[in-house]
Amino acid sequence: MHDIRAIRENPAAFEAALSRRGLTGLSVQILAIDESRRAKILASETAQAAQNAASKEAGAAKGRGDDAEFDRLRAFVTEKKAEVAAMAADAASLDAELRDLLMEIPNLPLDAVPDGRDEADNVEIRRWGNPRNFDFTPVEHYDIAGVKPGMDFETAAKLSGSRFVVLKGAITRLHRALAQYMLDTHVEKHGLTETWTPVLVKDEAMYGTGNLPKFAEDAYQTTNGWWLIPTSEVTLTNTVAGDVLDEAALPLRMTAHSQCFRSEAGSAGKDTSGMLRQHQFEKVEMVTICTPDTALDEHDRMTKCAEAILEGLEIPYRTIVLCTGDMGFGAQKTHDLEAWLPGQNKYREISSVSTCGQFQARRMNARFKAAGGKPDFVATLNGSGLAVGRCLIAVLENGQQADGSVDLPKVLHPYLGGKSRISAAGLLA
Repeated sequence: MHDIRAIRENPAAFEAALSRRGLTGLSVQILAIDESRRAKILASETAQAAQNAASKEAGAAKGRGDDAEFDRLRAFVTEKKAEVAAMAADAASLDAELRDLLMEIPNLPLDAVPDGRDEADNVEIRRWGNPRNFDFTPVEHYDIAGVKPGMDFETAAKLSGSRFVVLKGAITRLHRALAQYMLDTHVEKHGLTETWTPVLVKDEAMYGTGNLPKFAEDAYQTTNGWWLIPTSEVTLTNTVAGDVLDEAALPLRMTAHSQCFRSEAGSAGKDTSGMLRQHQFEKVEMVTICTPDTALDEHDRMTKCAEAILEGLEIPYRTIVLCTGDMGFGAQKTHDLEAWLPGQNKYREISSVSTCGQFQARRMNARFKAAGGKPDFVATLNGSGLAVGRCLIAVLENGQQADGSVDLPKVLHPYLGGKSRISAAGLLA
């Protein structure tokens, strides 16, 4: 959420930053509501002061036996009391209107973020690895002979409908191994604290990370009001909601492996085949809580943590910085990692790493305090480290062989009981 004081002090800068996201005129609307709200508050306070003064005078009139003056002042107090209540209600209504408006406005992009309308304007900043030269035509993951026995879309459709999958045998174990490798790497090499959190959360948690109110249609809600998390960013970030942290305890660097749920609203017809876009999937998430002045360094650090997973798996990838038109709602700056998928002959997103500045912290009222200082809002960051299902796709497609078997990355062999490949029959070997 945005700081109304900053908008009051420099509406032109606020408007200029939002215009880079294709939004205009909001500062005028915000300040008009804010001015009306503040005027109502001032009028209410003035009327309250007059009411209080009249109450004292009425008491004095009663004490000296001036019944006429007492009756006049009592009527005046009653009138002012009604005025105060009405103006306070108006102020509260305008306050809610202002808060609702600010809740639906995206974060301001940093100056370093490239301008653009969509993904075509994103900027590549580096690549790692070279796509393999196949002596046969590579296929997508679901068409690899050794994968087919362990990736059952028909049964999943019978159980749940489209965009679900049932994994079996070697593919299930590989999927689990990938998540375990990611967690172990982040904990043992990157210094993140492994965390386990609920997948059901209250409204407040979804508001805190910016998933509500604007993106309710992208999420699933239970009949008793809980929300299924779209990613454990929601839970990890909200662990500090309402807290005032000691600056000496920062940064907090956390990771969690969780089930994730997304309705994929608006994605009809996109990536309908295979596991690339599912309603239920697993992800290893990274979240950092830090001071605002260290957030950009933490962003680079978190990006490197995600890149290290792909490098360990020997998957070629590229890192891009998203333009203003493609960046997420809560982000100030975002790096996407795109893994090479030979079956599609293109790079596809496998991780998104964002710094949100104090945007989420204001929504959550999450602050920190230095010794002798005043509380200030923390900065928050989040990133995929990585999306497990998409990583599974990348491993399968990059390791596929002409006979339908799949060679697996060396770092996964210890997690697979020393096995190094999936045979054409779908067995670990």
